[in-house]
Amino acid sequence: MGPLHGVKVLEIEAIGPVPWAGMMLSDMGADVIRIDRPLSIDMGVERETRFKFSERGRRSVIADLKTEQGQKAILGLVSKSDILLEGMRPGVMERLGLGPSSCLAKNPALIYGRMTGWGQTGPLAQTVGHDINYIAMSGVLNSIGTSSAPVPPLNLVGDFGAGGMLLGFGVMAALLEARQSGMGQVVDAAMVDGSLSLMAATLGRYAAGEWKDERQSNLLDGGAHFYSTYATLDGLFIAVGAIEPRFYQALLKGLELTNSELPAQQDRKNWPAMREKFASIFLTRTRDQWCKIFDGTEACVSPILSLDELQAHPHHMERASFVDVQGQMQPAPSPRFSRTQSKIAGPPVARGEGGSAALRDWGFELDDPQLQGLSWN
Repeated sequence: MGPLHGVKVLEIEAIGPVPWAGMMLSDMGADVIRIDRPLSIDMGVERETRFKFSERGRRSVIADLKTEQGQKAILGLVSKSDILLEGMRPGVMERLGLGPSSCLAKNPALIYGRMTGWGQTGPLAQTVGHDINYIAMSGVLNSIGTSSAPVPPLNLVGDFGAGGMLLGFGVMAALLEARQSGMGQVVDAAMVDGSLSLMAATLGRYAAGEWKDERQSNLLDGGAHFYSTYATLDGLFIAVGAIEPRFYQALLKGLELTNSELPAQQDRKNWPAMREKFASIFLTRTRDQWCKIFDGTEACVSPILSLDELQAHPHHMERASFVDVQGQMQPAPSPRFSRTQSKIAGPPVARGEGGSAALRDWGFELDDPQLQGLSWN
């Protein structure tokens, strides 16, 4: 019985941020039905269903949105939905007869969540792209990497932080307002907008003259020797984040360095030399030896864990940060609630799986004529 128990979400099949947002809503108790397309040869080879972790916790029905029957069936589901999520290019849902005007006419209180890279308007709205393109246009990509070249930070920033999280937050804010006004609305979530929003603090520092527009030359981009990563004797890595003066003093103590013999912590001209000094020291011990030295201190030193190490770390184990879902260990729902606890509703499902039960739960009879455009397994 998560905090979103009773909220009905209709998710039009998509990739990246839309299913991730659907996962978040489902984990928090929403009942999510995914509308999948019929399988076609142009889809290529799909990843095995059980490994699609971001598609967990919903049920599926199949509909061909290009047919009149499929469109009618979707509008039937819209009539009982609180939220619709879609990630088509601008104008596609309108051409299918399933745009906001059609859906809001069917259900005036519907929250219509739209996820794109560039937004519904603007000169780039119809341009194709991926996470890397959207963060390139927001200053994010230029700010991450080595001094010689930007480095893509996986697709965590655009797709998920600036995309799925923005979409999820937007539709929930709109739903809260709709519960007061009785009126639905469209949420235009764009990854480039979300990326710019994530850059607010950095842009503030830049405006104040505190941030150089050069990678690895600032406090938080690896330029500072006390906020960086270092290789250790065993070829692993350690993360250091000793920003505050007392944390820096704890770091120096663990490294067996005397503060009086060193330049001031914030003396930027000496940061490169101090990085080299720290690097040579960290190479004298293994990662785990350094972790033991800094354990219980305020030095802000952490091991950089590989994916293979995550589940066995004591902190993750004590907090049950991973959950076994039919034999697959997956990240637990987040954030955590003290009273209405979130829960993974179930494993990822194949196309059409669980559809009949989902429709009954939403109050439909399976022989309802308006559902003739749907199929399920």
